[in-house]
Amino acid sequence: MAISTPRVLALLASVAVFATIAVPAYADGEVNIYSSRHYDTDERLYSDFTAATGIEINLIEGKEDELIERMKAEGANSPADVFITADAGRLWRAEQAGLLSAVDSDVLNARVPESLRHPEGHWFGISKRARVIFYDKDRVSEPPQTYAALADPKYKGLLCARSSSNIYMLSLLGAYIAHNGDEAAKDWAQGLKDNLARDPQGGDTDQLKGLVSGECGIAIANTYYFARGLAGQVDGLTEGIDKIGVVFPDQDGNGTHVNISGAGVTTHAPHRDNAIKLLEYFTSDQAQAYFANGNNEYPVVEGISASSVVEGLGSFTADTLNLNKLGENQARAQEIYNEVGYK
Repeated sequence: MAISTPRVLALLASVAVFATIAVPAYADGEVNIYSSRHYDTDERLYSDFTAATGIEINLIEGKEDELIERMKAEGANSPADVFITADAGRLWRAEQAGLLSAVDSDVLNARVPESLRHPEGHWFGISKRARVIFYDKDRVSEPPQTYAALADPKYKGLLCARSSSNIYMLSLLGAYIAHNGDEAAKDWAQGLKDNLARDPQGGDTDQLKGLVSGECGIAIANTYYFARGLAGQVDGLTEGIDKIGVVFPDQDGNGTHVNISGAGVTTHAPHRDNAIKLLEYFTSDQAQAYFANGNNEYPVVEGISASSVVEGLGSFTADTLNLNKLGENQARAQEIYNEVGYK
């Protein structure tokens, strides 16, 4: 049976239902993916993998927390072979729940930089994004050049950012804790709160739209949201995108904060060998080009070019902190945001 677009199995509505469902048997020539990614180019990537290997892909798509809960409910009977999601903090949650197994692959260890994979091989980065500073060039003549400077009182009333419960904000603060310690991180979070132009709200695109509308002077967002506005029509962003400047922070320090979309082989994978083959394929030059161009992200493998739009943003030095630290500091990051009243 060929890939069915890929075949998408309907997500069930509750954990109670998950626990009572009968798990179907799968042929040896298959691999079952649970993914929170939803990009059209991923389908092409899966089709090419099947063409190259003969291994058919069955895909379940859903929100990351729903998929994690589903795998927990399914337990040892889960058909999932591979879990794919965005942000190392979410991969850490899955690993902490005992859902991901260690993989020792010479291919993955050689292709994926050490900072972008779990220290024991429970997950591996498959694409990379940078979380940077954007600013209104008309309102802010001297934009912050570091993450620490975002808390400078001179930017009071200018900053727009997402809520404290957002995984991107938790991971950013998790990295700040790792580099600067608990007390400095708390002072920083307090400074962010004091400098807000509005209560934290919306997604990354909404922060960028706030720059265009004039509600925000400075925003924190992932690079690919900005690249979308450059590459195509994003209402409320593209028409005013020329007024937005970009800063890759901490170029004289730890480097710009980066994160990943990543994948891991599940603990109870019924097709473990096929799952490892899929992860290795994700690091091939062909697959890395799909990931990079499909969502305007950066490849994790060195020597592969990003899309022309992303390349046009300029080069930067990335932070090499192992991303597992973001998960380790996640609970404390949320506590800090709560303690300073950052919503």
